[in-house]
Amino acid sequence: MYICINLRKASGLMAMIAAAAIIAVPFIGHIPKSIPASTEPDGVFLPVIMYHSILIEPARQGSYVISPEQLENDLKWLFDNGWTAVLSDDLIAYTDSGGELPEKPVMITFDDGFYNNMTYALPLLEKYDMKAVISPVGEYCQKSSESGDINPAYSYLTWDEITELDESGRIEIGCHTWDMHGTSPRKGCKKKWNESPEEYAAAFTGDISMFSVAFRENCGIEPKLFAYPYGYISKESVPLLRFMGFRVTLNCFEKPNYITRDPECLYSLNRYNRPAYVSSEEFFGKVMGD
Repeated sequence: MYICINLRKASGLMAMIAAAAIIAVPFIGHIPKSIPASTEPDGVFLPVIMYHSILIEPARQGSYVISPEQLENDLKWLFDNGWTAVLSDDLIAYTDSGGELPEKPVMITFDDGFYNNMTYALPLLEKYDMKAVISPVGEYCQKSSESGDINPAYSYLTWDEITELDESGRIEIGCHTWDMHGTSPRKGCKKKWNESPEEYAAAFTGDISMFSVAFRENCGIEPKLFAYPYGYISKESVPLLRFMGFRVTLNCFEKPNYITRDPECLYSLNRYNRPAYVSSEEFFGKVMGD
């Protein structure tokens, strides 16, 4: 179904947004005790890799665009060197209920929700027995679903494609906000300097609630993971995400993570951005310390 939020459900959505903002405001200022996760050096080492778009054309490759060949080289390197991809459920089971992680866990993530993630990444994940998190921007998915324009060079995932990815067993769907993927007038979902805590809570919870409703109605998905656009973080967002049920959050600091039995360590995991024109050996040598 391609209707994100219809009029019949709009009043219920607004009530939920209002309630979330009202209830969450008293929690502003309460910051989890273990941010970032890498403050616990005795935990399980977890590198998190951040990808974005995958394109064939060399002229379009750069800091946030790699080729399918580079992605395959990366996945082959991880596979050959004994790394096992994990998702949020694996991390939550470890912190909450005494589950175990593989000897060498790695989290593979893709931001923004590009259609080319399905075109190029999914077959490679299947080939090398890997899994990944794709965190779309909700509004991009809505527009792509309405237009029906599908092109790996510029399109974003539709609701049907997100559902297919979720059902593949290879992909976890995260949240990259509904419509806070920009740098003006707000930097990502960061609090504006002149916003009161109450105004920020209303704006942030309103956006994330729209994402949650749309993905639940259109795809039957309720994400547990949140990826901050551009890595812009406000301390005020942390209790709001916790209140809304998110268990894992991702930033853009290029530092290692150490996962402990404390669930708080899953908030604000660091990630290494994967640029083009760097070999897999060189990139992972830096990230893994090999």
